[in-house]
Amino acid sequence: MLKLLFCLLCAVLLGIVMLLLRQEQLTLRHQAAELHARIERQQSRLWSQQLQIAAYTAPNAIAATVGDDLDLEPASRLAGEAGNWITPKPRPTGP
Repeated sequence: MLKLLFCLLCAVLLGIVMLLLRQEQLTLRHQAAELHARIERQQSRLWSQQLQIAAYTAPNAIAATVGDDLDLEPASRLAGEAGNWITPKPRPTGP
């Protein structure tokens, strides 16, 4: 009789543990689905931004914006030659 009661108690405890694990699994699946949906929304927003950038930087869009007949000059002349930017030449001092 005692063995039967012990087996019944173990079976009930095992059932409770299984139900708790099942609930945890369902909760984790729900969280994973929410994260996946959030990632998809972010990816969609990123693709939309990339499409806008591609549309604004397309060669024909840039040509239409800037125009073909612009005569552009540098805003200021460089002092001396462009030269080596890592080790620049010293500027002459004095007259």
